Amino acid sequence: MGDQQELGYERLGEAKLTLADVVAQSVGFVGPVFSSAFVIPLIVGVISATGKGAGGAAPLAVLLAAVGVFALGWIVATYARRIHAAGSLYDYVTMGLGGNIGGAAGWLYYAGTTVLTAGLIVLMGGYVHDTLDAEFQHPVMPGWLWGVVISVVVFLVLYLGVQLSTRVQLSLALVSVAVVLVFFVYVIVKLGGDNDFAKAFAPGSSPTGWSGVFFGVLYGVLIFVGFETAANLAEETAEPKRQIPRAVLLSVVVVSVFYLIASYVEVAGFGFDLKVIASAAAAPLFALASPSSAGGFGSTTLVRIMELVVLLDMTAVAVGAAVASTRGTFAIARDRRLPSVLATVSTRFGTPSGAILFLTAVNLLFIAAGEWWTGLFALPETPHYFAIFSWASTFGAFALVVVYALMAIGSLRGVGGAVTPSLVVSAIVGLVLSGGAIYGSIYKVPSPTKLAPYYAIALFVIGLIITFAVKGREPASRALADLRSGAGA
Repeated sequence: MGDQQELGYERLGEAKLTLADVVAQSVGFVGPVFSSAFVIPLIVGVISATGKGAGGAAPLAVLLAAVGVFALGWIVATYARRIHAAGSLYDYVTMGLGGNIGGAAGWLYYAGTTVLTAGLIVLMGGYVHDTLDAEFQHPVMPGWLWGVVISVVVFLVLYLGVQLSTRVQLSLALVSVAVVLVFFVYVIVKLGGDNDFAKAFAPGSSPTGWSGVFFGVLYGVLIFVGFETAANLAEETAEPKRQIPRAVLLSVVVVSVFYLIASYVEVAGFGFDLKVIASAAAAPLFALASPSSAGGFGSTTLVRIMELVVLLDMTAVAVGAAVASTRGTFAIARDRRLPSVLATVSTRFGTPSGAILFLTAVNLLFIAAGEWWTGLFALPETPHYFAIFSWASTFGAFALVVVYALMAIGSLRGVGGAVTPSLVVSAIVGLVLSGGAIYGSIYKVPSPTKLAPYYAIALFVIGLIITFAVKGREPASRALADLRSGAGA
C-alpha cells in the first residue's frame, strides 16, 4: 500500500519488543502463581459449585487441558504469521468469519480483558489491606485507596512505554515463579517415599473417574486464559512474523510445566486426601508453606514470602491484562468501530493514551463500586472486593473462551486460503475444549456470579447490532501493508 492509502490510521510506537518481552506478556497475563494459589482447587473439585473435579488426578486434568490449549495456541500462531496488528483475536475472527462477527468478537474479547483488569485491581486492593491487617494489624490505608494506588501505578507503567510494561511483567513473573517453583521442588523432596506420580495421572484417583477428570479439564482451561495475548503486541514487536508465534506456543509450554508441578504438589502435599485438601482449599499454597505444626512444610516467614510473591504475580497479571485491553481498544477504535478518541496515541511514548485513560476510568469505577455499592454482585459471607472479582473474572474468562471458539470455527475455513490437517485438528480440539469451558462457566454456578456469562452474551449481541449499523473502515490489518504478510492476509 502507498502512503496515500495509509493516511489517517493511527500508529503505535516503534517496533522494538523482543521474544522475551512478548513471552512476558503472555505468561504475565496467565499469572501461573496466582492461579496455583487460588484456582487449582477448582480443578481438584473441592471448591467448585458442581462439587465435581479431578480430585487426586488434577495433574492429569491439567495435562489434558494443556494439550487442548496448545491446539488453540497453534491456531493463534498460524494467524499471527500473517497478521501483525494490535487487534489480535479481533483481526483473527474477522479474517475467518467476516467483519461483523469479528467486530462483535472484538467488543466481547476486549470488554472481557478490561473488566478482568478492573476486577483484579479491586481484588488487589482488598488483598493488600487484609493481608497487612492479618499479619501486622496495620493495613496502612483502606482497601479502596490501595486499589487507587495500584491503578495509578498501572497507568504509569502503561503510559511510559510498552517495553516498560513488558519488563515489569518479566521481572515480577520471574521472581514469583522462581520462588514458588523452588518451594514446590522442596516439597517434592520432603515427601520422599510418599510421592506417587502414577497416582496423580491415574483416572481412578478422581472420585468419579473420567467424569471428574473431564470436569477438571473444563476448569483447567481457566488457568491458561490469556496465553494468546502476546499477539496484541505484534505491532510493537521487531520481528512479529517470527516472534509472536514462538511466544504464544512457548508460553503455553512453560506454564503447562509449571502447572503440572503445582497441581501435583497441591494434591500430593496433602496426601491425596480430598478432606485435607478441602480444609485448605481457600489457599493451598499458603497452607503448604505454613509451619509443620500446622501441617505444612515451611514457616510463618515463608507464608509471608508467599503472600508477597502472589501479590507480585497478581500485579503482573494486572499489567498483562491492561496491556492487552488497551491495545485491543486502540485497534477497534482505529478501525472506527469505537469512538476515534480511543485510538489517540501519545506522541512522546507511542502508547495508546486514549485507551489507557479509558481503562483507568473503568478501574476507578470498579473501585468505587466495590467500596460504596455493597449490594453489587454480593456473595454471602464473602468480602465484597472478592465478590466483585469473582463476577469480573467469570465475565472475562467466559468472554475470552467464547472468542477462542469463534476463532477456532473461523480457522476451519483456512488461514490465508490454506487449510492444513494440523489446522483442522487444532480447530476441532480447540472448539471442543472451548465449548466445554463455556459449559463449565455456566453449569451450577451460584447467583449472581452465574449472570456474568449472560451479560457477556448480551454485550456480544449489542456489539453485533452496532457493527451492522456502524461499518467503520477497512481494518488496519488489511489497509496497512506492514501489518500483514503472506497471500490472502
